[in-house]
Amino acid sequence: MTVQGRWTSFANSIDPTSDFSRGRRRMATGPTCAGPGGVSCRITFFSDIRVDKQSTPMQEQYSPREIENAAQTAWEHTDAFKVDETPGRETYYCLSMFPYPSGKLHMGHVRNYTIGDVIARYQRMQGKNVLQPMGWDAFGMPAENAAMNNNVAPAAWTYSNIDYMRTQLKSLGLAIDWSREFATCTPEYYRWEQWLFTKLYEKGVIYRKNGTVNWDPVDQTVLANEQVIDGKGWRSGAEIEKREIPMYYFRITDYAEELLDSMDNLPGWPDQVKTMQRNWIGKSVGMEVHFPYDQASIGGAGKLKVFTTRPDTLMGATYVAVAAEHPLATQAAAHNPALQTFINECKRGGVAEADIATQEKQGQPTGLFVEHPLTGDKLPVWVANYVLMSYGEGAVMAVPAHDERDFEFASQFHLPIKPVIRTSAGDETPAPWQDAYGEKGELINSEEFDGLDFDSAFTAISEVLKQKDLGAPRTQYRLRDWGISRQRYWGCPIPIIHCEHCGDVPVPEDQLPVVLPEDVVPDGAGSPLARMPEFYECSCPTCNRPARRETDTMDTFVESSWYFARYASPHYEQGMVDPAAANHWLPVDQYIGGVEHAILHLLYARFFHKLMRDQGLVDSDEPFKNLLTQGMVIAETYYRLEENGSKSWFNPADVEVERDAKGKVIAARLASDGQPVVIGGIEKMSKSKNNGVDPQFMIDQYGADTCRLFMMFASPPDMSLEWSDAGVEGAHRFLRRVWRLGNQHTAQGSSVALDLSSLSDAQKNVRRAIHIAIRQASQDIGQHHKFNTAIAAVMTLMNVLEKAPQASEQDRALLQEGLETVTLLLAPIVPHISHALWQALGHDIAVIDASWPTLDESALVQDSLELVIQVNGKLRGHIQVPADASREDVEATARANENVLRFTEGLSIRKVIVVPGKLVNIVAN
Repeated sequence: MTVQGRWTSFANSIDPTSDFSRGRRRMATGPTCAGPGGVSCRITFFSDIRVDKQSTPMQEQYSPREIENAAQTAWEHTDAFKVDETPGRETYYCLSMFPYPSGKLHMGHVRNYTIGDVIARYQRMQGKNVLQPMGWDAFGMPAENAAMNNNVAPAAWTYSNIDYMRTQLKSLGLAIDWSREFATCTPEYYRWEQWLFTKLYEKGVIYRKNGTVNWDPVDQTVLANEQVIDGKGWRSGAEIEKREIPMYYFRITDYAEELLDSMDNLPGWPDQVKTMQRNWIGKSVGMEVHFPYDQASIGGAGKLKVFTTRPDTLMGATYVAVAAEHPLATQAAAHNPALQTFINECKRGGVAEADIATQEKQGQPTGLFVEHPLTGDKLPVWVANYVLMSYGEGAVMAVPAHDERDFEFASQFHLPIKPVIRTSAGDETPAPWQDAYGEKGELINSEEFDGLDFDSAFTAISEVLKQKDLGAPRTQYRLRDWGISRQRYWGCPIPIIHCEHCGDVPVPEDQLPVVLPEDVVPDGAGSPLARMPEFYECSCPTCNRPARRETDTMDTFVESSWYFARYASPHYEQGMVDPAAANHWLPVDQYIGGVEHAILHLLYARFFHKLMRDQGLVDSDEPFKNLLTQGMVIAETYYRLEENGSKSWFNPADVEVERDAKGKVIAARLASDGQPVVIGGIEKMSKSKNNGVDPQFMIDQYGADTCRLFMMFASPPDMSLEWSDAGVEGAHRFLRRVWRLGNQHTAQGSSVALDLSSLSDAQKNVRRAIHIAIRQASQDIGQHHKFNTAIAAVMTLMNVLEKAPQASEQDRALLQEGLETVTLLLAPIVPHISHALWQALGHDIAVIDASWPTLDESALVQDSLELVIQVNGKLRGHIQVPADASREDVEATARANENVLRFTEGLSIRKVIVVPGKLVNIVAN
């Protein structure tokens, strides 16, 4: 027999709209023929088939690849997840932090986007118009580093990675509106970032000034604090210098108070994240104190300004310390080579607060003095490495008795330590430092202020300082204006032109975007833009004279600070956003991402949203209503120590392990040589520890649904998830169980409608289990995002359905309801298998267009309860009692139970404990 035509599976060959006659299904086996790739196969004929009009026969075996390809093809052909601004329909904007196109998905990506997808699909089942977009955070140093390593332009590397990662993301079956996709490295995107920059520059929200930065003299670029390792550039290994260079700044400090206050309007944010943001903004109510210059040593009528949150300790100030870049340090070093050498050393250090706090305190006296504003005493001025010019006034009043850093410094250089606060440690402050020394308390050794508490001292000292014009109360923030200039190539060009006659001139709107050339291969020696006359040579827009274009690019945090708004109208060409579309979708209903972005990214995004609001682009005050910070994916690590002390890490897939009775790894050996390896413990999946699992390998082996199910079941989304091969296999087995039961049911043809009025007690119990699962999953997914417990509820229901009888028409109708419920409850989590099951169960609409199952409260009502019977805490049987039975009736029924009578014979019953709805324990002796 010769079979011609397109190869297709039987399941896909049936027209679901055909009207098949009802009858018994019979099979006949035909001859073999050549299938795909020449594989021999056998054709099976079916006659007298009973199939519902809308049903799709199921394959007997669960085949993830075929099922997932079919579902994804159907979604793509129907533009299933494309949305528009439908008037009058409730919207839901679900957004996961967009990825950097590194070239390969990792398990953190899979978890993040699966969480978002489950939420988006659930909200769609609630009837909402759901937007879930995707894009690429495409600028940044990794592309430049890869370009240098591979001698390829960052643009080519980035776009190639995007193409590959897009394919990987689609294989997960995410319900994404891909028509809104964009990459931040395209001129169509960053044009509007440049436009906003020019508007804010004209308003004074952006300004230019010199700033202290980490400067790599070899790479000729500014480094972030994280890129300075042991005082050296992470890539070049060169000694890092502190350097003053001109930079552009956003006045984020102008919004500090609003950024603090509006967090009270974010009940859907984790308290931990809000606390981190509050601490980063760091509002401090204190006092500005002026120390007049000592005329003999400094000259002039100047004053040294400091800010302190502890003006109550002012009488304990015994010296002042200034940063290496402070004008007094520069003045003193002019005739002091040793001091100048020390200042140069300080400038080579980092500028991170955390590093400053932990490094050894070092300093040099300047020979200069200032006057104490209350006593007139002369206080020496020191240059200290723990004072940063970029924080406060670049100077501190040192109170060694009540500040740990000052205490350490004063102890090292034998400076006076004068206690002025009575603390729980007493009136003295002997070494070593005690935390109690920093307490607030009653003032001592403070002359007319003795005996005052903190608040009284604050007021009294403030009045005296104001009378002397030497200080006043002030509110200060730890937050500093956001410096966005980067001496790097792969970033958004800053749209400023420098003219000798007109100064800094914003690029006119009709000349935007300033396009970054994409064919450049950087060499690491500073920004190549600064060496490209074809880029920087231009004419001044104001006077038309020769001018120079800015060659710095923007901090890549800028792109990620407004992308969420661009998704609302990604192809809009008349502005940064289409205000109508932006206000239709914003603010984001649910934002999902790692807690590592809790401070900077989220703070900058909130700041940018307020900038766009003040520019008339959006109406709302905050960008994200609700925030979910997912935990890390962690896994075991294994290594061997090399002779040079380094560690060679081995992937867990290459290691054979021995576990104890509790499953803990107690021994491990490398599979390739059988020799032991060291168990390094459980850590975040990373390339450095070689403990990552390739998501694509898992998808190819088990299917996307299995990966999604494991990710959602293994841990609540906000907790760390420990990778487990056994857990993945368990998830796959569960899906096979669901498929098998569905196949068994649908193979018997259609079922009649369920008659609720004629259910037996056993059938009521089955239906109760169905609606208990609905109630549990609705709460867990819809309210708490506890996907693991929702899945557990479905697993419990599956246990009931697998044991339920299928003999009668009502049994089969009940199983139909149960399988439909399982399919709908799992649809947001494992959408592909749910798509196929829903069709097979006889539905002509896709499961993505189905509604979330409705809870029938009446199904939860129980006519009778089965209670556990215990005698002296030991199980002795079960009893059935009416659901509304009184305690007395329950106790009487328990006492009459034959097992109770047998095990209490000859004993006196002392007490009967009734736990309503659960058990009865009879205590006898």
